[in-house]
Amino acid sequence: MKLIIDTETREITRIDGEESDTYDLYSKKAFELISSQWVNVGWDQKYSYTFSWFGRPIIQLPEDMVRTQEVIWSLKPDLIIETGIAHGGSLIYYASLFEALGHGRVLGVDIEIREENLKELKTHQLSSRIDLIIGDSISDETLSKVEAMVREDEKVLVILDSNHSYDHVLAELEAYHHFVKPGGYIVATDGEMKDLSIVPRGAESWTRDNPYHAAQDFVAKRDDFVIEQPAWYFNESSLNQNITHWPGAWLRKL
Repeated sequence: MKLIIDTETREITRIDGEESDTYDLYSKKAFELISSQWVNVGWDQKYSYTFSWFGRPIIQLPEDMVRTQEVIWSLKPDLIIETGIAHGGSLIYYASLFEALGHGRVLGVDIEIREENLKELKTHQLSSRIDLIIGDSISDETLSKVEAMVREDEKVLVILDSNHSYDHVLAELEAYHHFVKPGGYIVATDGEMKDLSIVPRGAESWTRDNPYHAAQDFVAKRDDFVIEQPAWYFNESSLNQNITHWPGAWLRKL
C-alpha cells in the first residue's frame, strides 16, 4: 500500500495494488489512514516507551490509557487484575485512579519482577492499593494464589499484558475470564501486532501469532462474551475509531 499526502492540493491518495482512492486531506478518512500509519511507525520507534506515570515508566499509548480510564469510571471495579508488570507504571496508573475514586485495589501478576521495579512498587506512595504475585500467569500455582485474593462479591476488570503470543493469550483468556461479571471486561492488549509484521521491529509470524486472533478465536467458541469497543464517554467529532495498540481487545461479558 502507498499513501501520498499532497498539502498543496489538500488531498491524500491511498494506492493498494491496482486500486486507488483519493480523499480530502482534512477528512475523517484521511485522519484514519494517517493515524493507522502513525501507530505503526510509532510502535517501531518505541514511542510508547517515552512516558511515565507518578514516577514509573508506563509503556502504553496515551489514548489507550485515557480510554481505559473511561471504562474504570463507568464500571467502577473493585479490583483490576493485570498480567504483565514490566516497570509497574500501569499498576501505579490504576492505583492512582482508585485513589481518586476512594475505592479499589490492583493485583499485578508476572513471571518475573526485576528487583529495582519490585522495590519501587513496594515503596511507592500508592503501594497500599497494590498486591503482587510473582509466577507464570497461567500456572496452577499462580492461579490458586489469584483465586485466593479475589473476593466473591468483587467487580473485576482483567487486563492481559504479559506474553503476547497467541497460545499464551488464549490460555490467559481461558484462565481469567471467569473472574469477570456480566457487563465487565477482560482485555487482551497489543493486538496491533497483527499489523506490525512488516515493520523493522516486527516478525512475519505476528500476522497470526498475536492477541487479536486469540481474542477472536476465544469469543468464537463462546456465547457469553463479545468483542466490543467501549463507547466513548464524550465525543463532539465525527471520529469513532480508537488510535490504539489494542484493536479488538475489549471482551465484554454478557
